[in-house]
Amino acid sequence: MNITLDKNDEIVMKLLHYFITEQGYNPVILHGAKDEIWLENTDGEYQIIRIVTNYIHNDEQFDYDIFKTKQIMKTIKKKTLSFKMNALSIFINLGENVHLKDDISNIDCIKLTEVNDINKYDFIVEKYPSISKLDKVTEQGLELFMKLTEEINLKNQEDAMKAEDVFSKKRPIITYALIFSNIIMYILSALLGGNFFDVDPQILGEFGGLLNYNTLNNNPIELYRLITSMFLHSGIIHILFNIYALYILGPQIESFFGKWKYLLIYLISGILGGLLSMLFLPDNTVGVGASGAIFGLIGAFIFFGYYYRVYLGTVIKSQIVPLLLLNFAIGLFSSGISLSAHIGGFVGGILSAKIVGVKYKTELSDSINGIIMTLIFTIFLIYLGGII
Repeated sequence: MNITLDKNDEIVMKLLHYFITEQGYNPVILHGAKDEIWLENTDGEYQIIRIVTNYIHNDEQFDYDIFKTKQIMKTIKKKTLSFKMNALSIFINLGENVHLKDDISNIDCIKLTEVNDINKYDFIVEKYPSISKLDKVTEQGLELFMKLTEEINLKNQEDAMKAEDVFSKKRPIITYALIFSNIIMYILSALLGGNFFDVDPQILGEFGGLLNYNTLNNNPIELYRLITSMFLHSGIIHILFNIYALYILGPQIESFFGKWKYLLIYLISGILGGLLSMLFLPDNTVGVGASGAIFGLIGAFIFFGYYYRVYLGTVIKSQIVPLLLLNFAIGLFSSGISLSAHIGGFVGGILSAKIVGVKYKTELSDSINGIIMTLIFTIFLIYLGGII
């Protein structure tokens, strides 16, 4: 078997090898994009790398190419829920009469006629220091093709194994335990109150329902209510709604983050939801429910989905965000529902997800930042309540 690669083919292969195996980019399948290769890495210095082999012989064709690129980038940005999207267009076959522009919004352009031409662009070498070694690859022809193909395949297999590890279905033991705990506490409080459909508020208070800051100022030890209150419910409709939401969301979050990280997210979200709710609880009112913790799971799902938006972007847009907005609207216009607990829990879910991190995506510094932000938010809520 004899494979002959011309100079442009070798440049393309070396670029693909570098960006896929060393920088974590993945190919983007585009219909109608001829003689160009799109690579995507939502966490990269450039979210999009374009390798263009099509011959462009004048400025008019170049301007049209940029226009087309911007349109495709808008589509990718929407699908991946990206807040920003910058692209690097690498032209391999650009005519002498074409003038590269350096003032194109969100798109940088370079021209390569030799592999080592990449070193002429300091801003590229600054972003990708190891790219300067592209010209050190000595293999040619079939040897180059086989080497690069093998390493790209290994990288793809590694990525597939990571995705399988993260998204494989796992038994939601913690979720079942939380559901069981909520049901048991409801049955006990309902039986003691003598009404299975509406629990006596006095019983809820004795079981550890949430009280406002005035009470806590007098009895600081009762801060335990921040935890016990999230396992109590005021009525049958209240608990059925929350248990159903937990049954739907819990297994996914537990699978994505792992059992103990998931439990930490649940508890932190419930506590922060309770702290914010206490600012608005009237005197002689008991606050109960798992809503703050459940909204925390929604926040954690969105945080996770941002890092894996290639897989979950459609789910977040079509299911999670509408669910979040609907529940906020219900809390805003319905009496007896603590919107503040929902908001506090949602923020708590995002912060706690940042603390525990997303597997294969976040680093220790991200977790440290999450801890600092959570402490600041918690102290702020406590300060508003006058405890400190």
